[in-house]
Amino acid sequence: MHRTTRYDSVLVVANKTQPTDESVTAFVAGIADERQRADSERLISLMSEVTGEPATMWGSSIIGFGSYHYRYASGREGDAALVGFSPRKSAISLYVSADEDARADLLDRLGPHKVGKGCVYVKRLSDVDERALADLTRAGAESTRAQDVAS
Repeated sequence: MHRTTRYDSVLVVANKTQPTDESVTAFVAGIADERQRADSERLISLMSEVTGEPATMWGSSIIGFGSYHYRYASGREGDAALVGFSPRKSAISLYVSADEDARADLLDRLGPHKVGKGCVYVKRLSDVDERALADLTRAGAESTRAQDVAS
């Protein structure tokens, strides 16, 4: 069930994925696959360093860094992580939104990946250019911060 709040006659439905008090360390320690666990630890270090934000669990399986408030033309609004990732069984989902032109260039440099509607999928970090990943994370955080309607 979604929580709802009314602001200035606009009904706001809370996102299903919210930051939690769950331990990022415990979540990562619980990843059975050793390579995925190591990749997750490296991503936490990289994304935290690039964004200057600590890792926070968002929902049960997303590790996010920072947050921003968005509002769509429809009136729907909410909060989301600036950037983040989720270690899935088949691939790591990277949540990094960036300016479309910058993103295309950075994805060209990244290495093997697939692009979904709101994320980039990589099989393992050893396959990608870590500098391009850091640049993509930085561009995503900067682009998302610029869209923050709460600031």
